[in-house]
Amino acid sequence: MDHTVVGPAFDAVAQRYRGQADAAPKLEAKIKAGGSGNWGAVPMTPHPDLSQEQLAAVVGWVLSLHRASLAPQPGAVKSYAYTLPDGTKTALDFALFVKGQEVTNDVFAGWEQFNSYCFRCHGEDATGSAYAPDLRHSLNAGMTRQQFISTSMAGRPDKGMPTWAGFFTPQEMTQIYEYVKGRSLGLIPAGRPASATG
Repeated sequence: MDHTVVGPAFDAVAQRYRGQADAAPKLEAKIKAGGSGNWGAVPMTPHPDLSQEQLAAVVGWVLSLHRASLAPQPGAVKSYAYTLPDGTKTALDFALFVKGQEVTNDVFAGWEQFNSYCFRCHGEDATGSAYAPDLRHSLNAGMTRQQFISTSMAGRPDKGMPTWAGFFTPQEMTQIYEYVKGRSLGLIPAGRPASATG
């Protein structure tokens, strides 16, 4: 509801259309017909089978959302400091390790997902292949977490990359991102990472 995955966050839609008299019929028509352009180039799937009553219920709920009520509680974002192999320091907003070189459950789950599905195109250990780019280079070139998740979920049909929305959840894609981020920084070595649970 409160963050972008492929399409916009529902609270962002509510914020954009709040106070517009024609918001409900406009959004109902958009949901029914689908399309792209208002929130980016990724097209929204049409929903021609929804009844007018269902469309009205969906739009009514979306428009009832308030960004302030969905915002996280105030407080400092936790930061995790790491020393890279070249001696420079970096900070992440998620933990890579629980102790020593044992990765977190999320990072290990990301490795499992990557090793089961993504490696076929992106290479073992996220090193790239003839089919798809080295994701470590993509992240080091400035690809953000949100861009990684959005691109992965939407796919890139023009380049042969399938959509993973509906297969991976946003949480699972975040786990994959955390694993690849650790690889891109040189903090997670090639192969199966050490884990307290695996």
